[in-house]
Amino acid sequence: MNSEKKRELSSDEWSYLTKYFVGNNFRFRENIIIPRTLGPVQIKTNEEKMMEAFLESCPFKCMMSCVMGYGLGAAIGLFSSSVGPTATDVENQTARQVFREMKTTTLSYAKNFALIGALFSSVECCIETVRGKSDWKNGTYAGGVTGGLIGLRAGVKAGIIGAAGFAAFSTAIDYYMHSRF
Repeated sequence: MNSEKKRELSSDEWSYLTKYFVGNNFRFRENIIIPRTLGPVQIKTNEEKMMEAFLESCPFKCMMSCVMGYGLGAAIGLFSSSVGPTATDVENQTARQVFREMKTTTLSYAKNFALIGALFSSVECCIETVRGKSDWKNGTYAGGVTGGLIGLRAGVKAGIIGAAGFAAFSTAIDYYMHSRF
C-alpha cells in the first residue's frame, strides 16, 4: 500500500541542522555600519560607536554651542568695543579705563551669545529627538522658540517678532549651509 522509503540524514546534514536550530547563532557585530566612502570598507569598533554617540548627544551639543557662542561673542564684543567707545569723555580716559570698558563689553557679548547658542542648540536637539527627523524644520522651530523666549522679556509683541525673526534667520542659515554642500 503505502511503501514510502524513509530517508536517513547524513552526518553532515544532521550537524548542520543541529547547529542551525540549537547552536550559537549570535552575531558578533549586530549593527554593522559601512561608511559610503572610496577605498576599503572599515567596520566601526564599539569604542568608535560610543564616541560617536557621545559627540552626537544633546548635552554635548548644548555644551559645545555654549562654548563656541562664548568665543564668538567675545570676538564680536572685543571688535565692537574697540570700534565704538561708549564713554563721552574719550580724551581724558586712561588706558586702564579703556581696557575695563572693553572687558565689560566683551564679557557681556560673550555671555549673551553663549546663552543664545546653548538655548538654540538644546531646543533644536529636543525637537529633533521628538520629531525623529533631521531636516530644516528643526532649525526653524528651534529658532522660533528661541527667538520667542528671548523676545518675551520685552513683552508679548516683542516675543512674537523675535520668534518670527529668529525662525526666518535660522531657516535662511540652514538653507544656505545645506545648499552649498
